[in-house]
Amino acid sequence: MDQSIGQSSNPEVGVNEAEDSLLSRISAESFDKWYREQERARNIRNGQHYFNYPGRISAPTRHSPSSLLQCQRKTLYKHLNAPEENADPDGIFWFGNRFEEDVIMPYLADAVTQEGAYVCNSLWVDFSVETELGELRVKGETDPVIVDEHSSPLLLLEIKTKRSVEDLNRPNPHHKAQVHAYLHGLAEKYDQYPETAAIIYGSRTTLDIEVFEVEFDPAFWEDTVIKWASKQTAHRAYGDLPPPDPEYDWECEFCEFRERCGQGERECSDGSPVGLLPVYADYPRQKVLNYLETHPGAKLTPTLAQTYPDLVDEYGVYRWSCSDCDSTFQWDEINLNLESLRAPKCPKCDNSSARGWLSGPSTSEQSILRGMEE
Repeated sequence: MDQSIGQSSNPEVGVNEAEDSLLSRISAESFDKWYREQERARNIRNGQHYFNYPGRISAPTRHSPSSLLQCQRKTLYKHLNAPEENADPDGIFWFGNRFEEDVIMPYLADAVTQEGAYVCNSLWVDFSVETELGELRVKGETDPVIVDEHSSPLLLLEIKTKRSVEDLNRPNPHHKAQVHAYLHGLAEKYDQYPETAAIIYGSRTTLDIEVFEVEFDPAFWEDTVIKWASKQTAHRAYGDLPPPDPEYDWECEFCEFRERCGQGERECSDGSPVGLLPVYADYPRQKVLNYLETHPGAKLTPTLAQTYPDLVDEYGVYRWSCSDCDSTFQWDEINLNLESLRAPKCPKCDNSSARGWLSGPSTSEQSILRGMEE
């Protein structure tokens, strides 16, 4: 029988071609695209489509329970949607969700609640507090709450995960502040409300848990949490950049604004909340897109244009400029080493005594340029 044109007589060839085709479709890029689409669709199904878009800048007086009692500068950067330097820890988020929904909630329903008590996914709190600066508003959603048959809260729970809980002997202060905000909000909302919460820490390694009882402490709430929120509100309202003083030693190591703040390895410090760092190449692609889409008129820095050249035509690029002479260059006129931590030298004054360095506009200059183009 005649063989069809283009069909191999060797079955191994067909298998090998199929194998190569399948393998070529498995990549970090295709996985990232698939996962982002899954996440987007899940948010829509859950009625949380707003998670698919960069956050809006809320009023200076608005606070979230989960952001309380952390580094003032980091919190201000987050509030003003400064571009983050790290990718989201999706694996940690995923494990946290699965741990809460697939482990802790069944455990609470099966082994903790008694007749007439139920495990509720979450409750919303939305309340105001009077301070010397005026009224502060706190709004957020709790973790699981054990409620009675009328949905009145009996016990508030906060679920956290860590790599290990072996040496944990007390709750983190900002987690304690978070449950205080929830307890205060529930007391404002319900006639019957709990005065105590339980923070459950779960190990991402062993699934062991540690449980800490937290009783509402008016002094801690007023003198520590509200005082912190008032300071943050003042920084927002007056446009002040808080000092780089973290609340905890570990915050700088994991901060998504290390380089902007001046705690990283680049030649940058005390960066303004708006704008892309001019000689920083390691912004995750999605963070760059989030920034450009929420800041009309913003452009890529010359450094990021070389990192993501496919974005150049759509968003445009600022020019290189020399720190010492008046020379400027198109983004692709300079051969940039993306692995270097230092800015490139100016080719026009490289052999002179000036020896200037090239950079895109600073974060403050980017704001001015955007304003001129709007």
